[in-house]
Amino acid sequence: MTRRPLFRCVVLLLAVGLAGSSSCSNDTKAAATKAEVTLETGVYDVESPELFKLAKVESRNLPDVLRANGSITPDVNRTIRVTSLGSGRVVDLRARLGDRVSKGQVLLRISSPDLAAAMADYQKARADEVLSQNALERAQLLYAHGALAQKDLQVAQDTEDKAKIDLHTAEQRIRILGGDPGQTGPLIELHAPVSGTIVEQNISGFEGVKSLDNTPNLFTIADLSTVWVLCDVYENDLGIVGLGDAAEIRLNAYPDKVFRGVVQDISRVLDPTTRSAKVRVVLPNPDGSLRPGMFTIATFRSRHMRPRLVVPTTAIMRLQDRDWIFLKEGDRRFRRVEVHAVGEVSDGMVQIEDGLKPGLKNGDQIISTALDFSTAMAGQGK
Repeated sequence: MTRRPLFRCVVLLLAVGLAGSSSCSNDTKAAATKAEVTLETGVYDVESPELFKLAKVESRNLPDVLRANGSITPDVNRTIRVTSLGSGRVVDLRARLGDRVSKGQVLLRISSPDLAAAMADYQKARADEVLSQNALERAQLLYAHGALAQKDLQVAQDTEDKAKIDLHTAEQRIRILGGDPGQTGPLIELHAPVSGTIVEQNISGFEGVKSLDNTPNLFTIADLSTVWVLCDVYENDLGIVGLGDAAEIRLNAYPDKVFRGVVQDISRVLDPTTRSAKVRVVLPNPDGSLRPGMFTIATFRSRHMRPRLVVPTTAIMRLQDRDWIFLKEGDRRFRRVEVHAVGEVSDGMVQIEDGLKPGLKNGDQIISTALDFSTAMAGQGK
């Protein structure tokens, strides 16, 4: 009787152990089949995609477009550096940086020992010429009465000719220094050689002026009715820009204005430091609003047409200094794609370079209002 109860207990324990083992096996199998769905960064599953309007990526024949930074500079052909050929000290400064001056206007006066020496030489040459002229007249009178040999007359004539040359040379030296032979004072008047604006000044009142070989120019006068825009174009982009290509110039000072010109010159030499070449655009400046030193952004448009992708301007979202669009990949799935906008075309469309990852192609569907879509997805995430 004691063996039967013991056998029943063993059978009961085995049954419970098998049941527990079976239960653990079923739980493990069920956990393995349960999958958790996770979307990658920049990919969105939209519950109601019909709420967002779509647009298509289009292909149009457009020119190559390049943007480059630059600055306004005076036209070198209309810029004059004013110097003094005589040394001395400034005693009267009549023009300053930024002033508009007219041709012939007095810029400053210099008390010059060089001019004083030249005036002394002129006075001596003039006295010698008067003396030789009187001697020639006496020789001619004596020769006419047979009281003087012809060779003596020729010597008197030669002396007078040399005296005239010395007098003319002394007079020209005074004029070159900026003086007037008719005045005896050692003051050099420096006149403006052209009309324009003083864009550089290297002299002040009562300051000494050194000789020409070791002093900078005193003033720089520029005619700003026409100015240059000099842009730095890197070596890799030089193939896009050509002579005669259209250029649109924008300045921070006038954000609502677009100045239009054409490429006049492309430097044949690269800057060894930046590996860039200077591209020159000439702009008219009748009202003087374009001032030297202003920074510019130039947009160059090539004359050669190629197929380019365009999208609506509203389809691009600017985030962290990058341009983004939302590309449709399925019925409910959209992917954020980085692009590079290179300027408006027309009809509210903007030209873009091919998508960076993945590539875009003509006919792809994108969200037409990227900012609204991004806002909605951010709210859904909360």
